[in-house]
Amino acid sequence: MYRLALVVGLLLGLSAQVFADEKLVVFAAASMKTALDAAAAKFHQTGGPEVSLSYGGSLGLARQLIAGAPADVFVSADEPSMDAAAEGKAIKPDTRVDFLRNHLVVVAPKTAALDKLTLDADAFAAALASSKLATGEVKTVPVGRYAKESLTKLKLWDVVEPKLAMTDNVRAALEFVARGEAALGIVYATDAVSEGRVKVVAKFPDDSHAPIVYPIAIAAGSKNPDAEKFVAFLRSPAAAEVFEAQGFELVK
Repeated sequence: MYRLALVVGLLLGLSAQVFADEKLVVFAAASMKTALDAAAAKFHQTGGPEVSLSYGGSLGLARQLIAGAPADVFVSADEPSMDAAAEGKAIKPDTRVDFLRNHLVVVAPKTAALDKLTLDADAFAAALASSKLATGEVKTVPVGRYAKESLTKLKLWDVVEPKLAMTDNVRAALEFVARGEAALGIVYATDAVSEGRVKVVAKFPDDSHAPIVYPIAIAAGSKNPDAEKFVAFLRSPAAAEVFEAQGFELVK
């Protein structure tokens, strides 16, 4: 009987240890990579488990969650992608909260002669010439949707549309510009901060597009008790300095 109790105790202890060491799986918008990598490392350093981070376009990630991909936390770069996850019953609705804000900018390669771009048709046409403007896919990627909305409101869409090089996430668009394969890119302000090979040449007025808000929620299938702790940590003062250093604004 003693041996049986000892074996059971060892097995329970092992199970508890395995569970305690289980990584948190987080699906997050690509634009969060630099700041979220740093925040997740800080969470682990303060006693939390390791965090496995999977980045991509927000709607694509939402669709993966709906299809059953295992994850504990989802952070989207826009409300519609989180709405899609909610409609697909892929998140726990009572855990959803607006988390961060961002801004939309135009970037050029650091080596470009252009330092300031006026937001008018002639300036865009001259800056692009025979090159491309990189941004996210305008139908499915949040940065692309914001870009189209702003360009349309500023009466620039007809000039820019034939020049678009659209990508499946914002960091891919940023890389096109950083490598000099696109003369301009429309990305988030935080992306520009993260990439030393580009410079900001214009900022879109905040009222030219819907507010850029990042919601966060715990995935419906998550059974990891550390998911809630991680979300709380991301919204704490300890993580705030990481996000603010990258240019994000925390939703209070």
